[in-house]
Amino acid sequence: MNTSNEHANDVSRRRFVTASTAAVGAAALVSPALASSAFARGDDRIRVGLIGCGGRGSGAAQQALNADPGVVLVSMGDAFSDRLENSRTNLVKHAGERVNVPPDQRFVGFDAYQKVIDSDVDVVILATPPHFRPEHLEAAVKAGKHVFTEKPMAVDGPGVRKVLEASRQAKQQGTALMSGFCWRYNIPNRECYARLHDGAIGDITTVHSTYLAGPLGKRPRQDGWSDMEWQMRNWQHFNWLSGDHIVEQAVHAIDKINWAMNNRTPVRCYGVGGRLCREGLESGDIYDHHAVLYEYDNGARAFHMCRQIPGCWGDNTEYIIGTKGNCFVNSWGPTQIIKGPDNEVAWQYKGPNPNMYQVEHDELFKAIREGTPVNDGDFMAQSTLMGIMGRMANYTGESVTWDDALNSPERLGPETYAFGDYPMPPVTKPDSAKIAKAGT
Repeated sequence: MNTSNEHANDVSRRRFVTASTAAVGAAALVSPALASSAFARGDDRIRVGLIGCGGRGSGAAQQALNADPGVVLVSMGDAFSDRLENSRTNLVKHAGERVNVPPDQRFVGFDAYQKVIDSDVDVVILATPPHFRPEHLEAAVKAGKHVFTEKPMAVDGPGVRKVLEASRQAKQQGTALMSGFCWRYNIPNRECYARLHDGAIGDITTVHSTYLAGPLGKRPRQDGWSDMEWQMRNWQHFNWLSGDHIVEQAVHAIDKINWAMNNRTPVRCYGVGGRLCREGLESGDIYDHHAVLYEYDNGARAFHMCRQIPGCWGDNTEYIIGTKGNCFVNSWGPTQIIKGPDNEVAWQYKGPNPNMYQVEHDELFKAIREGTPVNDGDFMAQSTLMGIMGRMANYTGESVTWDDALNSPERLGPETYAFGDYPMPPVTKPDSAKIAKAGT
């Protein structure tokens, strides 16, 4: 496991919580500074820049365009020109003249993100591979932009610390920061979790979540692709780029553990994981299954398991047990059922279920218009770090504390970026890997 020479900030679990609370207080003392350039220009347009033009980025841009008739897409950036042009073509078909990205506003390469941020945009959408997210978020917030950032927000402890600092700055300056943890914007789940937080099943003692799915598509290496290009085009399968699938995909289910626990951070975790069925170089270096147990300071426990193996039973469910009942949530259903102490059905969601991806952007742009910026920074960083500490536990075979993960000096990936040689990392084995701790 690679470590950087960066000195980790001494951020404890207690300080994580209290610092976040203090930042909220500071933001409350500052009137929302949302006099964006859109209004300074004397029109009602909200100019959007897209950073990362793959499927999720293109989808987010489309939802932004749907959210507000004054949204215009004016700048785009990606590491690869073909992805940018394909995305632009499809978005033009969807929104016509509201996608107005001239050639001099189409940026390609590792520095494309900064060029989009530096262009005349009010909002940036961050949807590159997760490794790059902390740096891009930091730059966007520093520039005073409103941000929609896809999940996960980082792949390692140093990245999470950057995300936390950017979140605090966004609160202080009054700019919006919305996460791609879309289930928090799912209406059935919102009503269910609100009832849990109101005590519908008493104190929550146990949460069990699953994300059991098949593998994602692989991209075999093409002639002319350097090591770096191949890995970036196949990013979901490389730990340094994705954080492994427990961080990149299953973090949605881990976020619902965090949500059920009302964003209470776990004290430590341990687990098992491995690689049984992934084959071929394009499968990268990530595991294909993980199971993690999270322990909380009040005695509660949460269990998570995920896999990406073909031909297996699939499930994406939360089982939540409290002192006065239990709850079953299958977000794919959608099915949300709360039962009382005698296992009788006390409540089941039967209302509308609008597209949660669209709800996210509807609420983001409404908040920008009204000068009431949303900030998802605290919980999005917590959920991301829960996924990271689970991976760390399984890669090392050790018990990993919250402070271990948050303060870790381990930084994944290269120090500088160039399309050239970058050897494929070996698959990490617990008997040869140890946790990198602050000060070591």
